Amino acid sequence: MTAELKLGINVGYWQRDPEDQTETVLAAERCGYDSVFTAEAYGSDAFTTLAWYGARTSRIKLGTAVVQMSARTPAATAMHALTLDALSGGRVILGLGASGPQVVEGWYGQPFPKPLARTREYLDIVRQVWRRDAPVTSEGPHYPLPYPGGSGLGKPLKSIAHPLRPQIPVYLGAEGPKNVALSAEVAQGWLPLFVDPEQIEPVFGGSLAGRPEGFEIAATVTTIVTDDLAAALEFAKIPLAFYIGGMGAKDRNFHLDLIGRLGYAEEAGRVQELFLDGRRDEAIKAVPDGLADAISLLGPLGRIRERLALWRDSPVTTLLIAGVKDEPTLRAIKEMADS
Repeated sequence: MTAELKLGINVGYWQRDPEDQTETVLAAERCGYDSVFTAEAYGSDAFTTLAWYGARTSRIKLGTAVVQMSARTPAATAMHALTLDALSGGRVILGLGASGPQVVEGWYGQPFPKPLARTREYLDIVRQVWRRDAPVTSEGPHYPLPYPGGSGLGKPLKSIAHPLRPQIPVYLGAEGPKNVALSAEVAQGWLPLFVDPEQIEPVFGGSLAGRPEGFEIAATVTTIVTDDLAAALEFAKIPLAFYIGGMGAKDRNFHLDLIGRLGYAEEAGRVQELFLDGRRDEAIKAVPDGLADAISLLGPLGRIRERLALWRDSPVTTLLIAGVKDEPTLRAIKEMADS
């Protein structure tokens, strides 16, 4: 059970015309929200938008959910984070994720195998950069420093910038049991994407058993405030169908696997089949109502108040509201979470 359920917002990434959500971020800060998180997939990046919002705010924490490791070397990610952290007065939360083989190999042109080992190595280098207690080196096979080969002139270097904080918080985006366990072992927090508050302990309890005191769980939750619950459910199914059907290969899709562990393996398989067959509208309709409702906050404010109690009774420490843009609704949700 969470003693105090913090609220943040997840503004995601933009897909078509750039969408400036500065007004929403400013509203969230005025309402007392704890954090704003940005995302990236294979289009807009997470750091640029986060810097844009950070320059216009003064208090709200600035998180990535998530920065994809294969998009940047560990040193480049460390540079991004320490620069933004200094400019924002120490507000950065670095959310990292391994993504999946389709994006890693098809978009970034990097190898995907052994994501857990790569994560450990990546995070070690990032933290070496921030600590700045010695030139950065790594003997690991994934990100060796100095680079073995090439000109032969590479040498260990220490950041010429002095980080504001030598220990910027790192959260890991994770879905598989071993990856969630890795989050509890090496990170300060976990960023689950699709999670039912009533199933966190049954599904992830073993993986989270070793988490330290103060470990954060920041869950992104699609939130739609409306009197038309049926319409809200249909809208909440859209990203679920996309991730189950399109964000992964047919025989290797971590999102599909997760939905299966939540108790919807057969239904998820049908969604994937329809999506890959090009029948996307049918795939959306095939997403179970119970699944879409369990991992979201949908309906009138009174119903959302009742649903918030489930999150408060779970191990989640921060609820990242996704989809609400207007200040009155943000304020109403914040007041309900605080009451």
